[in-house]
This record gives sequence, structure tokens and C-alpha cells, in this order.
Amino acid sequence: MIIGVGIDVVDVARFMQTIERTPRLREKLFTPAERDLAPSSLAARFAAKEAIAKALGAPGGMSWQDATVHRVPGGPPQVEVSGTVAARADALGISRFHLSISHDAGIASAMVVAES
Repeated sequence: MIIGVGIDVVDVARFMQTIERTPRLREKLFTPAERDLAPSSLAARFAAKEAIAKALGAPGGMSWQDATVHRVPGGPPQVEVSGTVAARADALGISRFHLSISHDAGIASAMVVAES
């Protein structure tokens, strides 16, 4: 059963300008596994985390560090959750996230379906 759906779109250049203005933001938003990716991939992961939050009802108090988006060669990206994000997912009965990310023409986007 679908519990929630989230979508987000990010302007890659604008996002990277923000990261460059506030370098500590990279550490706040991304896990060590994500931090050194190309700008379009970073923006796509930020869009994915926003979409995940929306699928969870956008509650306050969730940590950006508690969601990691992993590349899977030949397959869709996988979402790994822990801490605050996992607690919210558990509270809603969510057992799986389906994630699609894309980046083209300076725009990164993500769509998430949260399923029980």
C-alpha cells in the first residue's frame, strides 16, 4: 500500500552556489558516501532527500544525515534510512522507498513513493 509520495526539483547551478557560499552545508546535507559526487548528482540527492521528507509528511526534526541515496549499477537508486528518518518511516508503517532521480539541462529532480 502506498503511504506517501514526494517530488522535488532543484536548479543545479543555484544549489551549487549555495553550497559554495556555505561550505559546511555539504557536511550537513550529505553523508560521507555522498559528499564528493559531481554537482548534478549532489543536487539530485538533495532533491531525493526533500522528496523523501515530503513522502513522510515533512515533519520537523529529521536529520539530513539519516537518509543516504546509493547508486546501484544497472538498477534504480536505493534509499538507506536510519535514525530520525527510519523512526518516522516506522511510525507510518513504511517498509520500502521507491526512488527515481534524474538530472539534465541544469535541473535535478527526484520522485519517491513510500510503501508499506
